[in-house]
Amino acid sequence: MTIEASKSEQRAPKIRLGMVGGGQGAFIGAVHRMAARLDDHYDLEAGALSSTPEKSQASGRDLGLDPARCYGSFEEMAASEAARPDGIEAVSIVTPNHVHFAAAKAFLERGIHVICDKPLTSNLEDAKALKAAADKAKALFILTHNYTGYPMVRHARELVQSGALGEIRLVQMEYPQDWLAEPVEQSGAKQAVWRTDPAQSGVGGSTGDIGTHAYNLGSFISGLTLHELSADVHTFVEGRRLDDNAHVMLRFEGGAKGLLWCSQVATGNENGLKVRIYGTKAGIEWTQADPNYLWFTKLGEPKQLITRGGAGAGAASARVTRIPGGHPEGYLEAFATIYSEAAQAINAAKAGVAVDPAVVYPTVDDGVKGVAFVTACIESSKQNGAWVKV
Repeated sequence: MTIEASKSEQRAPKIRLGMVGGGQGAFIGAVHRMAARLDDHYDLEAGALSSTPEKSQASGRDLGLDPARCYGSFEEMAASEAARPDGIEAVSIVTPNHVHFAAAKAFLERGIHVICDKPLTSNLEDAKALKAAADKAKALFILTHNYTGYPMVRHARELVQSGALGEIRLVQMEYPQDWLAEPVEQSGAKQAVWRTDPAQSGVGGSTGDIGTHAYNLGSFISGLTLHELSADVHTFVEGRRLDDNAHVMLRFEGGAKGLLWCSQVATGNENGLKVRIYGTKAGIEWTQADPNYLWFTKLGEPKQLITRGGAGAGAASARVTRIPGGHPEGYLEAFATIYSEAAQAINAAKAGVAVDPAVVYPTVDDGVKGVAFVTACIESSKQNGAWVKV
């Protein structure tokens, strides 16, 4: 079964969706909108798309939204939409990190489901407070760690859960980029400005922006819980206020070891996310640059290439596969998987029934773990790499 509902089942009405952030000039907002549209589970109805009413109206016009539902702030949007009989049922929060907490809380408290970009918040105190709010709310919280939506990532996780790798010993994660190899934030590049600003991004630079992705993916596939870490966090570009490179050693509960490298100054790399996991029986390797393939190697046997939609791919990958093997699926489809999983969970909640246990998406708990990871990295590095419990 694919992520689409069976044709024999009656399809649920589209979910009325709003968006906070993601207006003119924003990268990730457009990605979220494409992801929400891909499997046709949502209609975008309202937005507080920019930091001022004028910009929000202009961004809304670009998207064809009703001007009356293009709000000047998320506070206004949450109150107004909650009062409408046709108000939004879910909201996508795609702002810089420092806005996530207050915006998500405003909608959760009104019973509106939240689909939030990562990291969860800009600091650990807010992350824990947001978890408390989510736990109390009559609404779901979905965190868009989109790389968990790739079919072969789902298959890798299934292999680990089946015991095919044996006892996990080693988890290696890396995410190198080079787009911040020069001080582009000083020339006003929008995506760089907020990501290198502690007031908007939080205490972590590369650790928060991409390190959290690598850490989440390694944890998602391996199923392991991090116990403590030792980090060397560094800023190479002169004048930059947040880290642009980190090397992190990890100790997981149960004895497995890990190594994580994230960098935004690794010349020659674009989005080089890669995960390798080794157990007593076998190892696996997946890279985002070639996402339709997973290498699986049993001890003492030749490497085996498993392809998305091909022989050997299991049920977990099949249910989130849209097209036959040999036709590439990529970043947008993986992102859309998170939105489709969220739609299934939201529709189950609306119907008052249990969601299919096969439905998987990152939660507020995963978000707290990500912020705790960043916080521990910075704390450890300040102590010259001392081991810090997470």
